[in-house]
Amino acid sequence: MITPTGRSVVLESGRVRAEIGTVAAVLRSLTVDGVDLVEPTREGHVPQFGNGTVLVPWPNRVKDARWRHDGEELLLAVTEPARGNALHGLLRTADYEIGERTDRSVVLGAIIPPQTGWPFFLDTWVRYELEEDGIAVTHGAVNLSGESAPWAVGTHPFLRVGDVPVEDLVLTLPADGYVDVDDRLNPVGFPGVDGTAFDLRGGRRVGELTLDTAFHGLRHANVASGHGDAAWVEAPDGTRTTLWQDTTWGYVQVFTTDAWEGARGRHRRALAVEPMTAPPDALNSGRGLQWIEAGGAWEGSWGLRRS
Repeated sequence: MITPTGRSVVLESGRVRAEIGTVAAVLRSLTVDGVDLVEPTREGHVPQFGNGTVLVPWPNRVKDARWRHDGEELLLAVTEPARGNALHGLLRTADYEIGERTDRSVVLGAIIPPQTGWPFFLDTWVRYELEEDGIAVTHGAVNLSGESAPWAVGTHPFLRVGDVPVEDLVLTLPADGYVDVDDRLNPVGFPGVDGTAFDLRGGRRVGELTLDTAFHGLRHANVASGHGDAAWVEAPDGTRTTLWQDTTWGYVQVFTTDAWEGARGRHRRALAVEPMTAPPDALNSGRGLQWIEAGGAWEGSWGLRRS
C-alpha cells in the first residue's frame, strides 16, 4: 500500500512488529508484545515533527545553510526558512528503493547526487532488522565521488512505553555535556551539565523538561560488541524503552513538545530521543564528522529495545 510515507514494509518476528515507509526510510511503528516503543505514524498522515525519519548526510542544522570546503563557501538550500538554516540533510523527502527483504529485515537505499552546496555523490542505505526485544538499525554509505566526502547521520524517533503518558516517563541520559545554542538553535558552546537543568544522568520526569538540545560526552551503559545504551525512558512500573547506539556515535538530541496531535485532534506531550553521529552544524565545526575516502564506505548502528 502507498501512503504519504511511501510504500509500506511490515516486519514481524516473534514478539516484535515494525512498519517501515520508503519515504525518508521512516520507522512508522514498532511494538514488542503489542506495546508501542515509538509514537506510531497514523495511516494517511505524514510523520509529525519528522518522527522516525532518517537524517543524512547531516542531522540537525547547518548554520545559515553555508559551509566551506577546500576554501570555497558553499550554499545549501535553506530548508528551515524561519531560522535561515539547512535542516536535517538531503533525503527527508526521498523515496528509497526496497532492496534485500525477509520477514524480519529490509534494506532501503537512496543516492545523494551532487546538488546545490553539495558536490559529492553518495550511495546510502538503511537496514532495519528485528531482534528478540526490539530493532537494530544500520546505516551505510559508499562514496562514489572522486574525492573524500563528509558524512554524518541521525534519526528522529519519538519514544513511548506503551500507553503510559509521556509526561510520566523518567528520561535518563548519561551525558556529561550539552550543546548550548543561540536563538536560531545554532551552537555557541559545548559546556558540561554539572549544576544545570540539562543534567539527565540521574533521570528526570519528562513532564518537567523543555528541551530541544543535543548532548555530548555520552557514557554508554551496558557496553558490549561496540555499542551501549545511550538513553532510556522508564515507566512508573519499571518497564523501559532503551535507545542503544554504537559507542562511536557520540551525540543524542532530546526534543520535547506539547503540540503532538493525538487522537481526535487533542494535543499532548511527546518526546524525541535522537541518535546522532555528530552535533548541530558539524559541517562547519567538524565535530563528529566522518570523511569517507573516494570509493570508501562507512556503516554504523543504533536500535531500540523493550525491557
